[in-house]
Amino acid sequence: MNEAVRNRTKDLAAYGGARTRTTPWPAWPKLDEETERIALSALRSGRWAISEMHNGEELYERRFAQAFAKYHGVDHCIPTTSGTSALTIAFEGLGLSRGSEVLVPGLTWVACASAVAGAGLVPVLVDVDPDSLCMSPAAAAAAVTPKTEAILLVHYACSTADLDAFTELSRRHGLALIEDCAQAHGAEYRGRPVGTIGAVGTFSMQESKVLTCGEGGASITGDPVLAGLMEQYRADGRVYTENPALGDPNLRDLGDVQGRNLCLSEIQAAVLLGRLRHLDAENEQRRQTAALLDDLLTEIDSFSPVPLQEGNTRRTYYRYCIRVDDGVSPEEVAAMQDELSHELGVTCEPLHDPLNDCTLYNPLGSPQKYDAEMLKRLDPRQFELPASLAARNQFITLPHFLLLGDYTDFCDIRDSLQKIAAAHGL
Repeated sequence: MNEAVRNRTKDLAAYGGARTRTTPWPAWPKLDEETERIALSALRSGRWAISEMHNGEELYERRFAQAFAKYHGVDHCIPTTSGTSALTIAFEGLGLSRGSEVLVPGLTWVACASAVAGAGLVPVLVDVDPDSLCMSPAAAAAAVTPKTEAILLVHYACSTADLDAFTELSRRHGLALIEDCAQAHGAEYRGRPVGTIGAVGTFSMQESKVLTCGEGGASITGDPVLAGLMEQYRADGRVYTENPALGDPNLRDLGDVQGRNLCLSEIQAAVLLGRLRHLDAENEQRRQTAALLDDLLTEIDSFSPVPLQEGNTRRTYYRYCIRVDDGVSPEEVAAMQDELSHELGVTCEPLHDPLNDCTLYNPLGSPQKYDAEMLKRLDPRQFELPASLAARNQFITLPHFLLLGDYTDFCDIRDSLQKIAAAHGL
């Protein structure tokens, strides 16, 4: 930071000035009375795992699965321990060939690539569209090879990917389309819930997500055969026992495939069952606050929001993303991000590191996990991701729970952004 900027920024909280925000933000995760009651009933039920015996009451996990499937208008939901687990059973259920390629966006959380590699598949990193921050259809089309068998399409931050283009691309090449909706619970594309357009939709319910139980996940599908396979893959080859008698196992052995234990606990499922009932109202509150922020950013020349994408008929904000003009250096953007964190009293993060230069995506660091021939194809450094890098360098984000407050809370965000922009001469 040069001396002129340093002199202008001396009143910011990061450098000893008074903070804009002096009171706590709305709590996240939220615990409402209804959810607490449902979770407490699960705790008192004497059954905390779906693999235990029937106690006369339907599994909370199965109740959540039915509710989440109904919410999306599909017949099948398979809850799992995490979003990574949801991806894993999707890949396994689809029967993708070992060593086949899966297109993965270059700008996303590491688990998207590591789950692909962990399933014995090869992630091919594809650059993103600068406007949506989701995988670029043109870059994806150029990345398809005879070894490609699937596309892992992530609805990222506050955007839905171009499902028209990717549905057509997958149809043209006979590829499985998996929608990763970990950041898009409740979003819609042309009036349809995301996660219902590809062969399977996967979700994370980790604490930072807009629907959470601390850690958890789910896969949804309209395909009963695929659902049956995923159900077995997440429960050591077992499936639900239909109409179990008191004291009977809630799961019965089937063993058509070799599964593992990736089952969501009863306690986590009870929390999700309660919190799902509040998802739409909370998402609507986020959209209202985001609309105020969109209007605000038109008043600051160097700041702009991510535009609503064609086809995205209902938006979900996992992060509110602020694009900083390319004329501002990445170093100054990083400084503004830190300054905003200090003003608001929360951590405001950049976007994820591009996966070709991500500390956490390091398949070469565990060579024992992969075939020697496959390991050579896993090196992320072979991929060029210029748009992903540019986005990483030029965006500041706000966590979604900041959008759940009232107008007074919005004013603190507004005042902080204006204070920082003025200090930087923007």
